[in-house]
Amino acid sequence: MNSILRAPAATGPERVLALTTGEPAGVGPELAAVAARWFAERARPGHRLVLIGDSALLRQRGLSDLHALPGVDVHHVPLRAPSEPGVLCEANSDYVLRTLQAAADMALGGMAQAIVTAPVHKGVIIGAGHRFSGHTEFFQEHAGCEKVVMMLVGGGLRVALATTHLPLRAVADAITEASLLQVLRVLDGSLRAQFGIREPKIGVCGLNPHAGEGGRMGREEVEVIEPALRQARREGIEALGPFPADILFVPDIVAAYDAVLAMYHDQGLPVLKHASFGHGVNITLGLPYVRTSVDHGTALDLAGTGKANPQSLFDAIDTAISMISTAPITP
Repeated sequence: MNSILRAPAATGPERVLALTTGEPAGVGPELAAVAARWFAERARPGHRLVLIGDSALLRQRGLSDLHALPGVDVHHVPLRAPSEPGVLCEANSDYVLRTLQAAADMALGGMAQAIVTAPVHKGVIIGAGHRFSGHTEFFQEHAGCEKVVMMLVGGGLRVALATTHLPLRAVADAITEASLLQVLRVLDGSLRAQFGIREPKIGVCGLNPHAGEGGRMGREEVEVIEPALRQARREGIEALGPFPADILFVPDIVAAYDAVLAMYHDQGLPVLKHASFGHGVNITLGLPYVRTSVDHGTALDLAGTGKANPQSLFDAIDTAISMISTAPITP
């Protein structure tokens, strides 16, 4: 196992958050360094933050005072090649995946109750020959989960996705009655268990413009979405719709729902990011542990400048703490 550089330990049982530091050429390492200092200054008894990444890289990007930071550790995973801010290197793609693997192993092994992820660069990982669709799919496969759901929160909204990282022409075929039921079950269960909402109310978007206009502008609403919603309601899930997305996201209408289920990535997330950019949090629902992330990318142009905004990472950490705060700690 890779070494852990340990800061002074807190007493009593701890809830551990494993923070993967992301693409080494991006803003992840420096944001992780800022977040470590912010975490220590806020004195969070009973919680520990473990940064997962190359310890020398983290020192170069601002974490030179680790041993002065109570409640913060580094789990060392060595780089494959030297890293320069803003300059992608395919040789380090394996390093990035090994940081995710380390975090997933910690969480499944009960050594961490939550994973928080800094951004990775999917293009360079794929370019290096790895099969990689994103964090969501990586953690799902590693945990052996049949279904997970991607949800972003921020700006007073919770927006979950029926499909994630697919080409637009593949979306309609990927949406089935069975898959929507799976998503709604995960979403409803997570809103109850992890967000403390006793009777969640979910607003569901249609796929087509105007929610298909009764089948005149697409049949997916009539043949797939509406039957799935009827079955969900029979199971006690208050899922209403399908509604035209441009109507459902009107502020006075969306305020009536605890979450919105969008059919595809760019149907729901532009609205949420407009309302909350810099404060949004990406959450993977349905895993056997909590996983949160920032709502932005690697920002290669800002790497090494000290100008990247850490607020989304702060919010991702706070969200993870909130979600695990009442969960039992397993040995």
